[in-house]
Amino acid sequence: MESKQTTKTPIAHPADLVEAGNALRTQPGTFPPPVALAQSPERYQVVVIGAGQAGLSVGYHLKRRGIDHVILDGAERVGNAWRNRWDSLRLFTPAKFDGLDGLRFPAARDHFPTKDEMADYLESYVAHHGLTVRTGARVDRLHRANGIFRLETAAGCFEAPQVVVAAASYQAPRLPDFARALPDEVVQMHSHQYRNPAQIGDGPVLLVGAGNSGAEIAIDLAETHEVWLAGRAVGHIPFDISGFMGRKMLIRLVIRGLFHRLLTMRTPMGRKFRAKMHGHGMPLIRTRPGQLERAGVRRIGRIAGIEDGETVAVDGTRLAPATVIWCTGFHPGFDWIDLPVLDAQGEPQHRFGRATDIDGLYFAGLHFQYAVSSTMVAGVGRDARRVAGWIAAALRQPGG
Repeated sequence: MESKQTTKTPIAHPADLVEAGNALRTQPGTFPPPVALAQSPERYQVVVIGAGQAGLSVGYHLKRRGIDHVILDGAERVGNAWRNRWDSLRLFTPAKFDGLDGLRFPAARDHFPTKDEMADYLESYVAHHGLTVRTGARVDRLHRANGIFRLETAAGCFEAPQVVVAAASYQAPRLPDFARALPDEVVQMHSHQYRNPAQIGDGPVLLVGAGNSGAEIAIDLAETHEVWLAGRAVGHIPFDISGFMGRKMLIRLVIRGLFHRLLTMRTPMGRKFRAKMHGHGMPLIRTRPGQLERAGVRRIGRIAGIEDGETVAVDGTRLAPATVIWCTGFHPGFDWIDLPVLDAQGEPQHRFGRATDIDGLYFAGLHFQYAVSSTMVAGVGRDARRVAGWIAAALRQPGG
């Protein structure tokens, strides 16, 4: 199948694909030097890191309780984490489930918002509730001195006795070690760099990773390119979420029932599901196997390595793609947290969002923090309310 001829923009090798300024700092002594301050640190009762749906939800509940706080974000504009995703992306949930606490989503109830509509909604949420958000303030280091948390950013230094890390556990692209073994002429990118089919040059495209991102990008590319999708089957929601029954009944059962109430850390089924999900993708929500087949996407097994310049799948399939898009997920990317709170895999050690070994440190928006819905717009409010309640209780204590 022919594809649109484009001039390919040079792309950094995927093994180096980490958000600008967020290069992994996993070795002792590799944190950046302390920020040179022209004035004293800004002090608040609480600092929230991240102005996505989780951080803004926490901010809303803190403000309702009258707790002095600021929300820091590294982007130049609230909502950019959504704006910078691929052009055709829509939320998995209709608008009736996409409003954060205190403000419904401004669209027809069964409309599936675009990524830009979601970004604009988050920006309007800040204005509607008068939340204090400091953009352009990416946190380079979080540590503690004399019992007070200290946050060093390019915008200055902040201090607080309570901190909420509301950055999702998807900060640094995850890539296999053999990514560098592909020939130089093969264009490689991570899924977070993909925008639209016009970005991809001629020739076959291999998407590595068959979760939701891989499946949706495969559908997006199938009209203009020969597309191969590699990876194990992750399962799928067995109905069309955009169909009549899906919109009116079934999506509620899945989002509010299964993902929010049943699959939680308090249920045996939820704990078993979380263990099964560890290191793997969610079941396909919008895309079903039949859709991929009808679109002409060819499925192969997991890529095991590179031989003679070709990708080799576990089922023996060998390919010489012109472009490889790595839909292989992300590392937590919390290496900037200079505190003894991360496990050997770089994941925060917590219970339902409260750090287990460090008083005053909390998390929101983590993968399966309490339930499957913890990372979803429809589920962050419950975790945010819980965290705000813990903070309020801590501040009521003597010396809080």
